[in-house]
Amino acid sequence: MRPPADSPEALLLHALEDDHAPQTVREAWLRTARPEQITPPGDWETWLLLAGRGFGKSFALAHDGADFGLRNPGVRIAVVTPTFSDGRDVMFEGVSGLLSVIPQRFTRTWNRSMGDLILTNGSRFKLFSSEEPDRLRGPQHHRALCDELAVWSNLQATWDMLQMGLRLGQDPRCVVATTPKPIRLLRELMASPTTVISRGSTYDNAANLAPSALARFKSKYEGTRLGRQELEGELLEDVQGALWTRAMIEDARPQGPTPAMQRIVVAVDPSGSDGSSGDAQGIIVAGKGYDGRGYVLEDATVRASPEQWAASVASLYRRYRADRVVAEKNYGGAMVEAVIRAAQPDIPVTMVSATRGKHIRAEPISALYEQKRITHASPFPELEDELVLMTLSGYAGGGSPNRLDAMVWALTDLLVEDNFDLSVWEELGRQAEAGL
Repeated sequence: MRPPADSPEALLLHALEDDHAPQTVREAWLRTARPEQITPPGDWETWLLLAGRGFGKSFALAHDGADFGLRNPGVRIAVVTPTFSDGRDVMFEGVSGLLSVIPQRFTRTWNRSMGDLILTNGSRFKLFSSEEPDRLRGPQHHRALCDELAVWSNLQATWDMLQMGLRLGQDPRCVVATTPKPIRLLRELMASPTTVISRGSTYDNAANLAPSALARFKSKYEGTRLGRQELEGELLEDVQGALWTRAMIEDARPQGPTPAMQRIVVAVDPSGSDGSSGDAQGIIVAGKGYDGRGYVLEDATVRASPEQWAASVASLYRRYRADRVVAEKNYGGAMVEAVIRAAQPDIPVTMVSATRGKHIRAEPISALYEQKRITHASPFPELEDELVLMTLSGYAGGGSPNRLDAMVWALTDLLVEDNFDLSVWEELGRQAEAGL
């Protein structure tokens, strides 16, 4: 069934069927796009589209690339995304991707295993993943389309390799679309005089989103820090008094492959919930490298029944060949250890008890981050959001920071006793609680 004749979908379909596709695709997009989605005029090097989820960032990227590739025969365009599958499934084959925008008759070949799209006019789109920045060594491009830059895994290395290859033609340019996060590279781009910035929110695209989804977003996230960032597209600065800053987390990004570990633990922070509602069960895998550094290897946090989260913990213990499981016993006491051992009887389990406030337990781990002795094996957005909301006065977010708690237990077991006199932190905790 064809869409209504005056709908955006019909205009785009008409563009795909028209014999003058390069110009018609552009005209159809100009008639249907919101102003913030249209490639800005002027002399700029980077167009930065900062917007919430569902705004239509990927659609804007695809149309910018399609327009450039169709009107400029033989150009080379890099498409850079967080992972290869992200790029293939969203930026190329997605409902808002390049293959939905470019008329099929103007597509010569699409190699989905290589991420290689070639048009009949010789223009070529090549997919790159932030997980493999070195693949950007060598290739040269006239233009780059960068999707969700704020969650790229090897952010600086990928960006640097891309910029070094963006050197073909008279006016190479880079288009970046991302939900904003207060990371160093994004701030640098925003401050650059050669950057043009467009902004938008999820609600700008309400006409094309399911009403039930919008209602759910509003009821659950509107007014929260997460909602301001993910829906409103607002760049949030660090919370005053936070134990972690975004800069500290950026310093924890990996600079190379994760090394071999001398110890690995799986830490679990049970929530007291049965998994049907309430807080999640924080599950973090961390290791201590032979270089003496701490490594956060995986965030496997779930919302599940005790039997289900215990099975997940046991599976992680086997997969990582961990030394032991560290579990908080405040919620459930002996039951916590019992369900873990029911999942795997021979698991070594260390039970820990929270006798001081979360911020007191977290301070030694925050100090290790300040000393740049902790590395995140990959981006962990939910965990990182909890870290930057933990302040000297307690947790500034909603609910309980179960991911943070599990990470603190893991890194404490691996590193803290070797590097800190815990009695000092206990005394500081007593003084803080006494108001001294």
